[in-house]
Amino acid sequence: MLSLGPLAFAQPWLLLALAALPAIWWLLRATPPAPRRVVFPPFLLLARLASSERTPARTPWWLLLLRLVVAALLVLAMAGPVLDPRPRLAADRPLLIVLDDGWAAAPGWKRRIDTLRDLLARAQRENLSAYLLRTAPDREGPVLLADDPGRLARRVADFAPRPWPVRHDLAREALGRLEAPAFTVFWLADGIVSDREGETAAAEFARALRRLGPLTVFADPPADRARLLREPTTEGDGLALELVRPTPGPAETVPVAAHGPGGEILARTELVFAEGERIGRGRITLPLELRNRIARLATAAPGAGTVVLFDERWRRRMVGLTGAERDPEAQPLLSELYFVSRALAPYAELREGRIADLVRSRLSMIVLADVGRLTEDERTALEDWIRRGGVLLRFAGPRLAAGGDGLLPVRLRQGDRILGGAMSWSKPLPFAPFPDEGPFAGLETTPEALVYRQVLAEPGPELASATLATLEDGTPIITGRRMGEGWLLLVHTTANTSWTSLPLSRLFIDIMRRTLALAPGVGGRPEGMLRASRVLDGFGRLGAPPPDLLPLSAAALATAEPGPDTPPGLWAPVAAATDSDRTAGVALNLQKAVTDSRALDLGELVPEVRAYERSRETPLAPWLLTAALLLALADLAIALALRGLLRPVAATLLLGALAAVPADAAEDDATLAQLLAQTRLAYVRTGLPEVDRLSAAGLEGLGFVLARRTSVEPADPVGVDPATDELALYPLLYWPVPPEHPDLPPGTLARVDRYLKNGGMILFDTGDAGRLLPGQSGGPGEQRLAQLLEGLDLPPLVPVPENHALTRSFYLLREF
Repeated sequence: MLSLGPLAFAQPWLLLALAALPAIWWLLRATPPAPRRVVFPPFLLLARLASSERTPARTPWWLLLLRLVVAALLVLAMAGPVLDPRPRLAADRPLLIVLDDGWAAAPGWKRRIDTLRDLLARAQRENLSAYLLRTAPDREGPVLLADDPGRLARRVADFAPRPWPVRHDLAREALGRLEAPAFTVFWLADGIVSDREGETAAAEFARALRRLGPLTVFADPPADRARLLREPTTEGDGLALELVRPTPGPAETVPVAAHGPGGEILARTELVFAEGERIGRGRITLPLELRNRIARLATAAPGAGTVVLFDERWRRRMVGLTGAERDPEAQPLLSELYFVSRALAPYAELREGRIADLVRSRLSMIVLADVGRLTEDERTALEDWIRRGGVLLRFAGPRLAAGGDGLLPVRLRQGDRILGGAMSWSKPLPFAPFPDEGPFAGLETTPEALVYRQVLAEPGPELASATLATLEDGTPIITGRRMGEGWLLLVHTTANTSWTSLPLSRLFIDIMRRTLALAPGVGGRPEGMLRASRVLDGFGRLGAPPPDLLPLSAAALATAEPGPDTPPGLWAPVAAATDSDRTAGVALNLQKAVTDSRALDLGELVPEVRAYERSRETPLAPWLLTAALLLALADLAIALALRGLLRPVAATLLLGALAAVPADAAEDDATLAQLLAQTRLAYVRTGLPEVDRLSAAGLEGLGFVLARRTSVEPADPVGVDPATDELALYPLLYWPVPPEHPDLPPGTLARVDRYLKNGGMILFDTGDAGRLLPGQSGGPGEQRLAQLLEGLDLPPLVPVPENHALTRSFYLLREF
């Protein structure tokens, strides 16, 4: 590259062609212009003999100069001129670009790719070889590409952030595959770590890069880096939410939305960051029926880190309670169901009733507190309910000790066992540690939970496999077995404090929660082999899984973390992966592998950190070629005029039209190409922030519905200004018209009319349905719409006829 102050040439040797300009001058000067054709006039022959017009022997000097300028512009354009070029790269070293393309790259992806393209363009101009290392691994590990910079730049268009973390430790190992000993290294970093292990891996990776050659790091400012929406926790009748930002900052609020299975928005809330805090907190409270419909939580920021997919874990269960008849004068603390209700109330919806009524309800779990003997009808109904997936938890007591029925996990001895007291040598016993393979594995026992009295299981070959928990002396205290798709469990002591102090301890709550976790939601609990039904991409959008993604067992997926073989998304049984709405699935979220989002202090690792910014250098070749084309057309018009083949008026119009070409017409080509690459829905920007935010969210939800239920997969919605933007790029235009809608600029109605007559569709939303009573009309939004569209040539609105195509879209539209 040849640099001349602020101007540089990528191919300076082509400037030698300027030396040929004198020869071109001589050739053009020696060659006379073509003779002018004159129609032979027989009757005016004598009058034209003395004509003063003569065909020139040589081309006029000003026309020669014009053609030399065209030739010079072509030579200069072919030499690759660049205005304000970047500093030159080292000529003796190949270029190594490291791209962090994990989940944290999504918020600034476009800036990252623009920087990558600039670096490859510089390497191509200077004839350097280039290597590109992507640190988010695929199934073979980090991807190392070595190719011509031009071909690498073309492949960049297919790059997208990956919805799992980068692996700097594996990327450091991949550096050993490099062939050259020294490089000019650029690291396009995301600047995010989740834990100390990730921070250590990033530091070692930076040291490995510095050993290869001069290292320059690009990163966003810490406040602009990726944020992480943590998985919610259940608190009473709501969900507690937390959003982590990379670094402490000023107080702010961030909106988050709860979406249903079809993409509809069920609730909105705001996460509040206090000044100087990294964690913003909020809460979503919904009725149980709506809460169980939540399919995902998401903020407005793009990325898999700001999306949480829901499965059965967050669906609050419905639990039925029944026990002995209550004595109205008895103390509440002596009730069989008092402690059960207090333990389950924060985590489930409770309903008390008779067994016959409970089994007909949509319940996940039923608790029977010292119900001694069931009737035959009750037993049959409960058995059928358990086999369909329900969980029945029974507590012992005096009635069950006196004689039970056959709906028990083990056979019981008649009577009960008393531990402690004046007539007994034994003493009350605590719980023994829980088995590692049972449903209560991992729970911590407490010495305060003592058992004074219990019913004993009859010894038998099935007792060992049915024992889920024991006392310190090995006596079974909780037994259970599977029945069909459900569970039957028995606690061999009471649910109140008459036989045990267990209900007064934290262990009782933990046991009830673990038992509740065995109860599935509406869709059932998946088992066997699972395959990805829908997967998240790096921008947090659900899409079809890769065709070569292999299924996994439910047990393997339970311990897997998001990665190339197990991308985050929804996993469903193999036989029902195409109908995941009807069968319970497993949501694998990025948050299983990433628990925090902290800004990495890159300044401590490398000497130079730059912000992502668009290159200030400007290629001049397109402008020079455009100028050469315009001058060549002007030369053509002049030549035709000199030969009499173009009338002066036509020549003037042609030159005027050429001069009227806007200089910035080529600047919008990239934007138009991007908008035309995918189908997009658009909404009209009203200038009212809340209205525009709701419009964007509504079209985003509509896009999810279309992608899920039709073959249309629209890109992100776009806000447009009907007065200036090209409307023909969008098949559907959503136009909210609140009463405070501002006036339209002059000429807007003409553009709208042209859009409609060329086949466009506009949905005007006045919002009056939420303001008026049924049957009322003429609301403030409708009145404002009439004012805005006054003068627009629109046909009158008519009801949809019965034979209209929309009436057959029953799977999308239920009513009009």
